[in-house]
Amino acid sequence: MSDPSEFDAESDAGERERGAPGDAAASDGGEPGEARSMVDAADSPDGRETGSPLRTVGVAFGLGIAGILGLLAVTTIAGAVVYLVSTVTGREPSLLGSFVAPFVVGQVVAFVGVSLGYLRYRGLDREAIMAYLGVRRPSIVESVIALIGPILVIVTVLVVSSVVLLVGPEPAQNQGAQTTLENPSIIPIMIVAMLLVVGPCEELLFRGVIQSRARETLSAVPAILLAASVFAPAHIVSLSGGVSAMLTTISLLFVPSLIFGAVYEYTENLVVVAVMHGLYNSLLLTIGYIVITYGPEMEGAGQATAALSLLPL
Repeated sequence: MSDPSEFDAESDAGERERGAPGDAAASDGGEPGEARSMVDAADSPDGRETGSPLRTVGVAFGLGIAGILGLLAVTTIAGAVVYLVSTVTGREPSLLGSFVAPFVVGQVVAFVGVSLGYLRYRGLDREAIMAYLGVRRPSIVESVIALIGPILVIVTVLVVSSVVLLVGPEPAQNQGAQTTLENPSIIPIMIVAMLLVVGPCEELLFRGVIQSRARETLSAVPAILLAASVFAPAHIVSLSGGVSAMLTTISLLFVPSLIFGAVYEYTENLVVVAVMHGLYNSLLLTIGYIVITYGPEMEGAGQATAALSLLPL
């Protein structure tokens, strides 16, 4: 009869070969492995034990709404604090203090807070959260996807938007992107914020948590569609214009959202889509700035890129 300890050792070796969560390969740019298997048995990712599809949809929209309401609350409070300080000191607040700072603080507190709060509620510790989300160093292929992907996304979005605008109304304007383009001095700061704050924070909630949670119950395509259905309409809080214009913009925002979701499904790496998202927004702001600054006759194109930005405010 075999020694049980030998069987255990063989079993452990097999787990490592399959890329189990927390091993060196999975955290060092190798295969993602079974990252989400670290959720406890009551919420098993294979299955079908996390509740009905209806419950999955409810959780997805509940998390999205919680994130947006938290963002609005934090930015409102931060804005009020800035206004109070400026009133007391008698100094006009700068855009850095009245717009950029609330924007950054709101992203971090709301989206990161909701995401980590939910995962901790489900009983995941730090190591399990990192594995569940797929936070690891990208491989060479994943790095290429992260760097080249945003350009392809922009081309796709512009092609789709050109077709949509032939038959539909003009898109609503994204107030945050519009404010940024009208104040070129803050564009470098906003580009940094896109890369270090917006990309990571929004992808953490909408792909890392919402799409990953959906994948525990749904297959890939429905999970990607569900995450996009939460993500795109969430931008309504930042849009200005009529209902038809807002619907046009929201429909266009489905395009990058679906692509980000597909990339996350393929790579199981949150870092990849976070970089893609940040670069996508940064490139749109850069294009809009160049068009508006150096081509006044093309200002309409600059406004279009502002409408397509994934800025939440």
